[in-house]
Amino acid sequence: MGGVEDLERGEQGVWVNGDDQRRVVHVGGEMDIDRAAMLRDALHAAITQPGGPDEIVVDLSGLSFCDSSGLNALIQARQTAAEHGRRITLGNPQPQFRRLLEMTGADALFPITDS
Repeated sequence: MGGVEDLERGEQGVWVNGDDQRRVVHVGGEMDIDRAAMLRDALHAAITQPGGPDEIVVDLSGLSFCDSSGLNALIQARQTAAEHGRRITLGNPQPQFRRLLEMTGADALFPITDS
């Protein structure tokens, strides 16, 4: 997957793993305007990879904060995924991010799982 796998691996970063069936984009720490490009790049690479899986899961279990720039990166990725015949699922969002989704109405845009 190129240089996207370890963009900033660990609690404060974005990293990608998975296989031919499912790609997982892990997001940890705070997602704000300074870090949204990192998320946008990882999602774009995971979505547009030729022969990649139909499902991209964004694991939000380690995300402690997200502002509108992080949400915008996810919404843009959703559009890109639709254009490539793929789907994005949000996994394990924390309460702050769930509130952001609900307040903006974006919760209707994404399937959300807690596993």
